[in-house]
Amino acid sequence: MAHRREHIEVVDAVAVSALRRAPRRRAAEGEPTGATQRIVEAISTAIVERRLMPGVKLAEQRIADIFKVSRTIVRQALNQLSRDRLVTLEPARGAFVATPSVAEARQVYAVRAMIETALVRQLAPRITGAQIAELRAHLRDERAAVARTDVSGRTRLLGDFHAALARILDNEVLMQLLDDLLSRSSLISIMYQSSRSAEHSQEEHEQIVAALERRDARAAARLMELHLASIERNLRLDPRNPDLAAVLRPRD
Repeated sequence: MAHRREHIEVVDAVAVSALRRAPRRRAAEGEPTGATQRIVEAISTAIVERRLMPGVKLAEQRIADIFKVSRTIVRQALNQLSRDRLVTLEPARGAFVATPSVAEARQVYAVRAMIETALVRQLAPRITGAQIAELRAHLRDERAAVARTDVSGRTRLLGDFHAALARILDNEVLMQLLDDLLSRSSLISIMYQSSRSAEHSQEEHEQIVAALERRDARAAARLMELHLASIERNLRLDPRNPDLAAVLRPRD
């Protein structure tokens, strides 16, 4: 599928996201690592919430102006995002939000299936009542976002459900891996226009939590496997070649 790259600058909403996610720092602090991370988190969040689309150009100077930092700091952030496969750096052209291939999309979901089925299998026997209550509260937020057709909110919450499972298992390395995979999954779902409904995903989250509450590791793993397979199946990864006669024939 061909996608035209749009040479537009990163939106100011990215800066708003950074201020929401990260605590304010005193101007005198001037800590490069902190500034770099704020930019990384802002761009990552904007991608996950579908406010930055695949192929969008990330103009260094514009980002530097938004965050009031040097272009060196911006470049550090873009390099980190490139290592995370969220940004593509092109010589003489600049940085763009990544456009994942079909092969990459399939690989991402294969890895997610391996990791997340093992995650819920380990979590089921040890999850506490308080942790189930935490997941139930998250599900209520999901249902509310779906009901009010809050697209960016429900996108974030549906992804955060998977991250919440990793947090409950309390495995820092797993959380980092899953955050990376979830961000890449968001790009993939935008690129390949999933026909899957948010309601369907939310219902499957309910089923997974019910299995965890029963401490049924086998059912939880199977439900997670089916959930991820269903998401992948609804991506348009195998577009049919169009019938040129039908596409190009003049309309009456």
